[in-house]
Amino acid sequence: MANQRAKPGHIRANLPTKTQPAGGRTHPQRTSPAQPNLNERSNPGRGKPYNPQQVQSHIREILGKYSNGFWVSKLPQIYKELYKQELPGETVKDLETWTHICTVEKPCSSNPSELLLYPAKEQTLPPSRSPLPAPVSSPSPPADKPSPSPSQPRNRTPTAHQPRASPRSPPHSSASSSPSPSSPSLPASPATLSPDLRQKLEELLVKYSNGLWAHALPKLFQDTYKTKLPGHVLENLQLLSDFCTIDHPMPDNPKRAILYRRSSTGGGGEGGEDENCNRRGSAASEEELRARREVGRRLSNQAVPPLHIPREEYPSVLVVEATNTNGVILRYIGEGYSQAQESMEDEMREFYSQGGSGGPTLLSSPMSGQLAAVRAEEEEEILRAQIVEVMAEKLKVYYVDHGFSEDISKAKVFELHEKFFKLPFQATKCKLAGLEPFCQESAVLKTFEAMASGRILLAEILERGQTPLVVLYDTSQDDDVNINAACMKALQDKTLSSPLQVNSAYMNVTVSSVCSDGTVYCQLPSRGLAKLLEMLEKTEAYLQSQVTSEFLVSRPFCGKRCLARYKGKWSRVEITNLHGSRVLDILFIDLGVQASLEVFELREIPPQFLRDLMAIPPQAVKCCLADLAGSVGSWTPDAVQWLRERVLNSSDCSMKVAKLDETKNCIHVHLFTDKNFHDPARSLNHQMAQSDLFKQQPDVFLTSRSTAKIPTSTPASKTASACDVTNGNPTLTSAPAKPHIRRALSGLGTRGEGGGGGGSPTATTPPGTPLPLSSSPQLPPLLELPPVGSNMDMYVSVACHPGHFVLQPWRDMYKLVVLMGEMILYYNKTEEKALNIEKNQIYAAKVENNWHRVLVKGVLSNGLVSVYELDYGKHELVSCTQLRPLIKEFRQLPFQGITAQLAGMKPRQWSEEASIVFRNHVEKKPLVAQLEAVQEATHPWDRKLTVFLVDTSQEEKDIWVHDIMAEFADELTNEL
Repeated sequence: MANQRAKPGHIRANLPTKTQPAGGRTHPQRTSPAQPNLNERSNPGRGKPYNPQQVQSHIREILGKYSNGFWVSKLPQIYKELYKQELPGETVKDLETWTHICTVEKPCSSNPSELLLYPAKEQTLPPSRSPLPAPVSSPSPPADKPSPSPSQPRNRTPTAHQPRASPRSPPHSSASSSPSPSSPSLPASPATLSPDLRQKLEELLVKYSNGLWAHALPKLFQDTYKTKLPGHVLENLQLLSDFCTIDHPMPDNPKRAILYRRSSTGGGGEGGEDENCNRRGSAASEEELRARREVGRRLSNQAVPPLHIPREEYPSVLVVEATNTNGVILRYIGEGYSQAQESMEDEMREFYSQGGSGGPTLLSSPMSGQLAAVRAEEEEEILRAQIVEVMAEKLKVYYVDHGFSEDISKAKVFELHEKFFKLPFQATKCKLAGLEPFCQESAVLKTFEAMASGRILLAEILERGQTPLVVLYDTSQDDDVNINAACMKALQDKTLSSPLQVNSAYMNVTVSSVCSDGTVYCQLPSRGLAKLLEMLEKTEAYLQSQVTSEFLVSRPFCGKRCLARYKGKWSRVEITNLHGSRVLDILFIDLGVQASLEVFELREIPPQFLRDLMAIPPQAVKCCLADLAGSVGSWTPDAVQWLRERVLNSSDCSMKVAKLDETKNCIHVHLFTDKNFHDPARSLNHQMAQSDLFKQQPDVFLTSRSTAKIPTSTPASKTASACDVTNGNPTLTSAPAKPHIRRALSGLGTRGEGGGGGGSPTATTPPGTPLPLSSSPQLPPLLELPPVGSNMDMYVSVACHPGHFVLQPWRDMYKLVVLMGEMILYYNKTEEKALNIEKNQIYAAKVENNWHRVLVKGVLSNGLVSVYELDYGKHELVSCTQLRPLIKEFRQLPFQGITAQLAGMKPRQWSEEASIVFRNHVEKKPLVAQLEAVQEATHPWDRKLTVFLVDTSQEEKDIWVHDIMAEFADELTNEL
């Protein structure tokens, strides 16, 4: 009980660090003589006065055309392209008051500061199914532009009734971003869709609310419905436009399209996703409000407001208890939740300690369901409670803010004053994702009790609603622990594991993968392996017989167990990382093989096979070659290749266990390609040690994990040692990658190649041809900038000091996410080849778990390469083995990182204190940048902007960053 009732103030020091949302207004509010006035009473650049009636008329026309809604941030672009004029800045604020024209809503997504625009409610009810609505129109860029990380939300629209320049208006329009349905990239065709074909296509798109690449349709359609997709569908995607939004995110390739299912009134999406909106006025909120009102009706006319789920994607929670994983009791930690509760309880303690006529009143006639103030038995604190049962001398009460029950004397129960009805009940429930079929299993609940009860954890919210669907993480250790996955492992039958003992020999061993650091994954004959093969065979036959979209995975999350194809057969996998909403990393848990693929290539495990497949432990045994791993340290590509050629296709391997390393979950073995394990001289270990494979400089070739741990510009996903298989298999890892609670990228991660080889993560035809670096390959076009004096929505990815920081244009952020998803899928399936790395040349480099476009700044003698991330502005050290040629397809998007300095400041040597203050104000935040000057250069990475930075996240006022830094500048001047 002590843990459960621990006050937030006692546990604050242990709270996980989280970046708080900065979402706010996008346009500076304040006027200053030192900078141009951003509040001019005319439309920027046009000199035209604001005419609300005309704008309302135009918006009504736009909403008539796009009745399924779109992001408010897209409105300036659509308005400009349709009416050839800028949208007046104050319009966005006024939208909320134009209820006869439109409805403005906050979606329940990882980006809660963004707004959605729908026709007025009396015309069309806004869709409530899809957590990420479809973009505006074909073929405009997707409206669900992601934020760089879950903790970095987009800016909101202005709240003051003042005209503002709209930095959301793009500097130019293009064919790829025009909202007109008559784009030349979508040729007209007399062909039509049959009702049956239309229904099937809609079913597929409903499963993937975050969009589906058009190239994936043929294979997905064939796998799901066991029939071929008619060819005219892909030839004329416009046939889908009445129920689907078509987006072309790559201007250089009009054949590449993402399809988004349009949400319909009261429909669309999966059953149950209605609960994914915890917005004010929703049915769930009203139902909860009525329940709270009923609870307190006997005491007061005051109704306890409903508890809204925190906006963060990863709120901190205190887990109270769970008798069922579908109803875990927890409390949210943070401002407005635990802190507000602590303040209220302090006030209650003071109020109920008063004596005399103004003091508390005992509850004279307690009734079941009544709210009361209770003096707790143990800690003598005054807490809010609901009476559960009335007994002779005592009452059974439930503490509505702490989530547990207690029998209490009637003499300690008081009437609850109406001022303590204002705070929502803080104890709430959540459902653990992936554990629904096993919600009451004793092994699961026992594991959960040991790992989570009474602890402060992070909760990844997958689905919002009255009972949100979550994944819990323990971040108190070096490695983040996925609580859901740990509970799922409690279902494993240990008798089905492979028993391993030192000095024991094993025959008929199958080597399933060899990693670039020499780690080997093996399958050993066992009861578990035999049962696994039997169950997978049954699963394969069942899936082949089903004609349904039921088994498509529509809500992936880290730690989820499902199926993916390996060499044409369905195999068990665990999702290890998400790159946005569609690209993810998986681990074939029975093979030790890691792959990157798209979500449409996954399948749910059929319910009738789920329990049996969950009971079988992973059959991939992690091994390393004894007497080699420690002495050599690093493996050359030639050594890895030599080993792969001898073991991957051998059906008669054997091994002898030399040592069990439980700390690293690894077994040291002597490996043989025959049954002569009695002769150590015949082992592959001995042959490699005696060869010339390790005679090269040992530190030139490093494993894929960089020896220099340098944080990247996006939140790190997991860190894993990765390597490639020579026989066309996907990227491998030397171990199941440690779980990490943050996605590498939020939002729109997508794949560029079609089909994926029948859903199998095997090598595909490269999307482009590598260009020789010596031939001065084509660079991307320059990032286009608006005229000097304009405002731009920017994201600060790196901030060193006011004289040097890096900006990213927010408007095209989703294109970068698309590009990086493409790079992950392409480069994770390419073989490591010798590369002549040259200074000042452009490459693709793997940093942590993502592939970046980089400029090589220097090649070190120890095999490390100094690179500069051209889209994020970060400097990194990576192994030379982690560089690849940057193919033409990935050279189309302008480099997104651009160096800048703060306007209004003279160049100076900034102190460490000033630099820290500057960094805390701007880094990893979306801000408004007012362009003061552009310093052009020969190379795009040498361009430099001079900008004013304005933080518009506060409702009361805008914060001009140069004003803050001016105080430090004055101090420096005085010191001099």
